[in-house]
Amino acid sequence: MFRTLSLASLLALGSFAAQAQQPLPIPRNLAATYAAGTHAENGLPGPNYWQNTADYTIKVNFNPATRLLKGTVDIAYQNNSPDSLRQLVFKLYPNIYQKGAPRDTRFAAADLTDGVQIEQLTINGQATDESVRRIDATNMTVSVPKAIGPKQTARVTVAYSYTLNKGSHQRTGEVEPGADFVAYFFPRIAVYDDIDGWNRIPYTGSAELYNDFCNFKADITVPKDFVVWATGTLTNAPQVLQKKYAQRLQDAEKKDDVITIISAAEAKRKNITTNNAQNTWHFEAQDVVDFVFATSDHYAWQASSLMVDPATKRRTRVDAAYNPKHKDFEEVVHFARRTVEAMSYTFPKWPFPYSHETVFDGLDQMEYPMMVNDNPTKTREDAITLTDHEIFHTMFPFYMGINETKYGWMDEGWATIGEWIISPLIDPKLVDEYGVMPYARFAHTEQDMPIVTLTTQQTGTPFYLNSYPKPGLGYLYVKDMLGDELFTKALHTYIRNWHGKHPMPYDFFNSMNAGAGQNMNWFWQRWFFDLGYPDLAIQTVTKQATGYQVTVAAKGTKPVPVDLTVTFTDGTTTKLHRSVAAWQSGNTSVVLDISTTKTAKRIVLGSTYVPDSFPKDNVWEGR
Repeated sequence: MFRTLSLASLLALGSFAAQAQQPLPIPRNLAATYAAGTHAENGLPGPNYWQNTADYTIKVNFNPATRLLKGTVDIAYQNNSPDSLRQLVFKLYPNIYQKGAPRDTRFAAADLTDGVQIEQLTINGQATDESVRRIDATNMTVSVPKAIGPKQTARVTVAYSYTLNKGSHQRTGEVEPGADFVAYFFPRIAVYDDIDGWNRIPYTGSAELYNDFCNFKADITVPKDFVVWATGTLTNAPQVLQKKYAQRLQDAEKKDDVITIISAAEAKRKNITTNNAQNTWHFEAQDVVDFVFATSDHYAWQASSLMVDPATKRRTRVDAAYNPKHKDFEEVVHFARRTVEAMSYTFPKWPFPYSHETVFDGLDQMEYPMMVNDNPTKTREDAITLTDHEIFHTMFPFYMGINETKYGWMDEGWATIGEWIISPLIDPKLVDEYGVMPYARFAHTEQDMPIVTLTTQQTGTPFYLNSYPKPGLGYLYVKDMLGDELFTKALHTYIRNWHGKHPMPYDFFNSMNAGAGQNMNWFWQRWFFDLGYPDLAIQTVTKQATGYQVTVAAKGTKPVPVDLTVTFTDGTTTKLHRSVAAWQSGNTSVVLDISTTKTAKRIVLGSTYVPDSFPKDNVWEGR
């Protein structure tokens, strides 16, 4: 135990710690948002906060045999900014496959294309030509005939086509003959925000994406026998599915049981869709940052649903669509269902926000609104952790509108802690320590940078450490320090403040401080901004009349929890734990008292989620 202090001493220390809190260092371009009134230092959106939005009507025809996607997208783009826009910037994400485009990984020459072909582009009814369009890989800048003023809506129509990649699968492409995952498939207007103006950062493959919250209506036309899964709600199931399959889907949306929509045998026989040469599948989604679809003519389909919000009785349907030869996918619908349940009732304890979640058997490990593109796995444990990690992204970045391109830690770190917490709920035998040891190994080397370093400035190991384990551990330590109830209150404050908006890092820090009712800048500074490494050591062990006194020294500057496991000569054990609050005052050692009449044989410092860069001094052996 900690040595006890009087209440007066504790209050005095708390007052000193509060007075000692320093403001977090903030880049001047982000600090400017406070002066502009678009963000606020209390964690709330500022009184002048704004963001743009659009309504997308998408009509595409996709031929899986040729992989040609051709169609139109009509966009009603609403300029809510205080600026007059004299140009529009579009994202052409498929152009990562364009010959000569910059990319982070090597693509096979056979997979390179001429990119997205813009056949026609009109703005407010006026056609544009190539003289006002500049395509630079995944960015297309278009001069507008007349500036789009504040609060005005521009109507844009784009007719386009491109060929989906067959190989070099990068989050999208043909999975196998007769199965495709089609993401980033339509020209979209880039984010224009109060920090950077137009988002002109090119998409090069590793850093992820940043899009506005929009509404989508999509018609996806594919040949007979091809089933389509997509973001949003399928509104015309009876028109595209044979009656019994449409009925099964309807049943799955109302029942807790897992229902086989399409069995392996039925998938092989086909005759699932209506008997038209082509079928048009209509989906609608509101207030989401992206729209994707997947299609196959031979996949099995399992579905179930559960109540995610007892107050409204709202249900979410979970799907698994997969090649029947991949036996590991037979349990995925159960893993997905359990994940949605855990997210709604345990962590982050927020009702799952969307009507369905589909896990598609693909070639990647990537999330999209209401969709997941997951590869088959070798072990059940891998299937669990992959499924819950990708589904957890529903909250971060999608529900929260995070700029993943710049701040990968604001979404991947949450999916990492979500994976750590939810995986053992699915399988109690599973201990998921993803990323902990790599961080201990690389901490404070040339490969280690502060978490807040822009994602665009990192690749390889630094990108991995700062996006996944380091922020995940930071969130976990705050949860441990505050306790579940207060942490949930703080996290919900952040979610309520910034759902459907675009938070910057300081909105997170400030919202958490406000929700917890305490200034945690001491921890944010040391874990997210400072360099350093985690390294605790058993400094001394002293036998006393009442037991043992153990002094634990912090040799490194990164604050981590203190965990002791004491093994006695009779074979019994006891554990002691102190949260990162033990280091709040800047002390470099902490004393723990073990009250016992037994003889200690061995004391071990550390635990699963406490990385230690130099662990050799973490064990004390009794004599």
